Parts: sequence; C-alpha cells; structure tokens
Amino acid sequence: MELSQLTMFKLVAEQGSIIRASELLHCVPSNITNRIKLLEKELGVSLFIRKGRGLVISPSGALFLDYTNKILALCQESRRALAPESAPSGTLRIGAIESAAMGRLPTLLSRFHHHYPAVKMQFSTGAWSQLVTDVADHKLDGAIIAVNSEHPDIEYIEIYKESLVLIASPTIGTITKPQDLNGKNIFMWPEGCPYRQSLERWLNEHRVPITITSIASYGTILGCVSSGAGVSLVPTGVFEQFKRIGNISGYTFSQLTPIQNYFIRNKNTGFHRAKDAFSELLQDEFKGI
Repeated sequence: MELSQLTMFKLVAEQGSIIRASELLHCVPSNITNRIKLLEKELGVSLFIRKGRGLVISPSGALFLDYTNKILALCQESRRALAPESAPSGTLRIGAIESAAMGRLPTLLSRFHHHYPAVKMQFSTGAWSQLVTDVADHKLDGAIIAVNSEHPDIEYIEIYKESLVLIASPTIGTITKPQDLNGKNIFMWPEGCPYRQSLERWLNEHRVPITITSIASYGTILGCVSSGAGVSLVPTGVFEQFKRIGNISGYTFSQLTPIQNYFIRNKNTGFHRAKDAFSELLQDEFKGI
C-alpha cells in the first residue's frame, strides 16, 4: 500500500470517475485503474461498484475512505511539522543531572512549555555518564551535565558556569578556611561528581583529611546538613533553592572555581525543531551566568 495509491483512491471516490481523477493527477487512466486493482487485491475487497461508465464507492470502500482521509491528513500534518519554519511540536526527551534539575531548570521548563505548548516534554534525571550514553544511543534528545567527556558522537554547548557554595548549619560554627572542615562529616554525591572532585582537590591542596559520606540525593544531603550532622559543597543554584528553609549557611571561597555546565546533543540526529528551540531558550535563559 502506497500513499500514491491512497491519493488515487481518494480522488476516484470524490470524482466518481477514473477519467476525471486522471485529469487532476495528470496521468493516464490505465495507471489509476491498475493501481486501484492492486489496492483492492491487497485489501481483499472491492472498493468500487462499476456502474456503466462510472464508479460508485462500495460499503467497504466508504469505510476505507475514512481511514484514507485520516492517513493523508496525518501525512500533510507531518510535513508541516517538519518544515523549518514550523512551530516546535512532537515529543522532546530531555535529561539532566540532579543539581541542574533542582537549581536551574524549573523556571526554564515552565517558560519552554509556555512558548511551545505543542511539545510534549519527557524529563528525567541521572548521573552524567548515563546521560551521555542515553544521548549517544538516541534515548534522549539532549541533556544538561557538568562534565565534558569528549564523546565522538556528542556535541557540547556551554550554557553556564555554576559557582560553588560550602553549606553548613550555623550550629557547627563559622567556616572561614579549609582547615575548619577538619574532623567534620562531609556529605557529597558519589565518585565521579565534578563538585565532589572540586572539594577533594581543595582540601588535598591544604592537607585537610577527607572523610566523605556518599549520598546520591541533594534532598538527603541538605537534610543532613541542616540537622547539623556535617557539611557539603553544592552548586549555587541548589543553595538558592533551599537556603530559605532555614538552618543552612553558605560560604564561598575563591579557590573553589565555578564548574562549566553543558547542554549535550547527538551530532547525528539531524533536524529536530523542538530540541533546537530548547537549546536556544536554554542559552538565552542563562546568558551571562
């Protein structure tokens, strides 16, 4: 079954004549006759009742015409959706590390939905290594991560630099230097987290012993810190979201340099209007950060 056959069938049904349909399609009548017969053979039913020199659509043909109209309409809609000048639509699958999802993306996701309501967003979080794999395998259309692993199939777009804040409960005292962390519990994401690596480098440079408890949840980390159980190093975006809950103080140090965050996408995907619109909005939202 081909779209050209469906178009021929639709015109014959509307015109009631193969001759008139051939004039509209600029082809010989015998071509249409043969294509309709092949379609009937494939479907196993007669689509038309021959009446003199004309045709009357059969009951089966009338039923099939409803589906034909839907199929051709969807084809037209798909062409419009893929046109470069069309508004973004369809499904967009975006992933992000949890720090970006909690700190920077809520406002942007709301703004994107407001601008492009026809796009169905599927959003998920994960470790940066898994997000890179999912983008490379076309399971995600794009993702926000904080590591440039230079994957051959991935394009990395710089979006913002995330400043770092050391957080602690006021009950454990003021922190003014790395040595103040000596003997304190430190709660961080597991190995591989770039924010953890930054803290480890800083403390190693100042010969401060490191005892880190790995927790893969900012909610849990913040809960431990606010209770006075220890300290953590978090992105500014996360700190800004949670400092209002109270009992969390933030400290910044010039040696804890900002971490570059990236929007990644597969180089081999080709045209994807919704993904491109999201990337443009993302870069506009965080311009200057």
